[in-house]
Amino acid sequence: MSRRRAFRLHPAQVVVVGFGGAVLVGTVLLMLPISATEGVPPSFVDALFTATSAVCVTGLTVLDTPTFWSPFGQVVIMLLIQLGGLGIMIFAALIGLLLARRMSVRSRLNTASEAKAIGFDDVRGLVRGIVLISLTIEVAVFVLLFPRFMLGYGYGVGEAAWHAAFHSVSSFNNAGFALYSDNLIGFVSDPWICLSLAGAIILGGLGFPVIMQLRKEFTRPLHWTMNTKLVLTGTVTLLVAGTAYITVIEWNNPETFGALDPAARVLAGFFQSVQTRTAGFNSVDIGLMRDETWLGMDVLMFIGGGPAGTAGGIKVTTFAVLFFIMMTELRGEGAVNIFGKRLSRAVHRQAITVVLIAVAAVVIATALLMLITGMDLDRLLFEAVSAFATVGLSTGITAGLPDAAKVILVLLMFLGRLGPLTLGSAIALRERRILYEYPKERPAIG
Repeated sequence: MSRRRAFRLHPAQVVVVGFGGAVLVGTVLLMLPISATEGVPPSFVDALFTATSAVCVTGLTVLDTPTFWSPFGQVVIMLLIQLGGLGIMIFAALIGLLLARRMSVRSRLNTASEAKAIGFDDVRGLVRGIVLISLTIEVAVFVLLFPRFMLGYGYGVGEAAWHAAFHSVSSFNNAGFALYSDNLIGFVSDPWICLSLAGAIILGGLGFPVIMQLRKEFTRPLHWTMNTKLVLTGTVTLLVAGTAYITVIEWNNPETFGALDPAARVLAGFFQSVQTRTAGFNSVDIGLMRDETWLGMDVLMFIGGGPAGTAGGIKVTTFAVLFFIMMTELRGEGAVNIFGKRLSRAVHRQAITVVLIAVAAVVIATALLMLITGMDLDRLLFEAVSAFATVGLSTGITAGLPDAAKVILVLLMFLGRLGPLTLGSAIALRERRILYEYPKERPAIG
C-alpha cells in the first residue's frame, strides 16, 4: 500500500506529464523525413521548439511552416494544436474532480452551484461540452473561410479546404500558425478573413466556462457568475483599448499602417489587438512597428485571455482581481467586492502568486536571452513575453536565435501554457496543513 502511494501522481503532475508526453511524441513525428518537404528532418532543438509551440498553442516558429514542413508535417502541427487546445481544459476538469474530494461540504456545494450555472454537472459532461463547442466553432469558421479562399483568391477546392481547416483550428485554439511565409500580411485589408479569424480567437480566449454559461443564460446577465462578468468586461475593455493604442501609434508609420487606407488601418489595429489575446497571427510586420507599440503589446500579451480557455497570459481575471484589490485599498475598505459579491481572501493570494511567478519567469528569461544573444532589450522582452503568454507574435528574431535561447523559449512556453500554479502544485506532492497560527504583526508598506 505504501509503495502504491509513493508512485501515485499528484493530479497536477498528470497535466505536466501529459503535455510533456505530447511534446515528445510531436518532436519525434516532426523529426521523421516525411515531415519535411525536402526529406531532410530538422534538428532536435528545432523539432522540439515547433512541437512545444504547437502543443502550447503559441505560434512562435523557427522554420517556415509552408515551405519547410510537408503536408504530413503540417497535419502533425495542426493535430498538436488541437490536442494542446483541448488538453489543458480536459486535464483541468479531471483535476477539479479529484481535488473536489478534499473540499469541505460547503465548498462542494458552492462548486456544484457554479458547475450547474455554466451547464455541466460532471466531468464527462464537461469534456463532451468542450469537444462539441470546439468543433462547432471550428466548423463555423471553416464555412466562412472556405468560399473566400476558393472564390476570392482562386484556390482549388482541396487547397481552399485545407487552408480553411488549418486556420480555423489555429485561430480558435489561439495558436497563430499560418500556411503563409509572411503569416497573414497578404490579408491585411480583407475584413472577411481577418474578422472571421478574430472572432474565433476571441471566442477561444473567453474560456469554456464563459462560453457554456453564455450559451445557457445569454439573456440573463444577472445570473452570470463573477468569472463570466470579469472575463467579458475585461475582454471588451482590453480589445477597445488595445485597438485604439495600436492604431493611433502606428497610424502614420510608413512601414506598417501608413501605406493602408483609413478603414484598413482600423481593421489592422483591431486585428493586432485581438492577437495580443495570445493568438499570434500578424497582418503587418511586427518587427517594423514602433518601440512604443511593442511596449503596449507586451502589457496586453502578459494579461492574456480568460481562464480555462485556449488563451495564455496571467489571465484577464487575475489582472481584474489585482485591479479591484488596488481600488479597495485606495478607498480604505475592508473587503474586496466585485459585482455585488465579496472576493475570497484565498483568491487574493492566488492572484499575487501567479503575477509574481510570471514576472519572475519573464525577467529571468529576458536576462538570460540578453546574455546569450547580446540583442536589444526591447526585442528580447517582446519575445519572452510572447513565449510565456503563449502568443506567438515575434519581431522576427526567433529563427536566428542560438539553440540555447530556443531552449529557454521552450521552457517559457511550457510554463506559460500550464500555468505557474499548476507547475507549482505538480512539484508539491503533499499538501501540508498548519494546525497553529503565529501572532499578527505588520511591516511598513510603501
